[in-house]
Amino acid sequence: MKTTISEKGQITVPKVLRDRLGIKQGQVLELQEENGRIIMTKADETDPVERLYGILPADPTTDAFIASVRGDPDAT
Repeated sequence: MKTTISEKGQITVPKVLRDRLGIKQGQVLELQEENGRIIMTKADETDPVERLYGILPADPTTDAFIASVRGDPDAT
């Protein structure tokens, strides 16, 4: 498929590709150059901190969790 770069440097991704790849309006794409080619991929919009939020149990407290990880026999 071919597309043309506009005066502003913009391109249009053909609808067939948008539908096939699930690219929606507002989707962030990452571009990188590889051996003279432009590689475009869907950006991971998930915040890396958000992915980790909530993986530790809320109870026991953080101090008790750290003590249990360190092998403290008195940890509750």
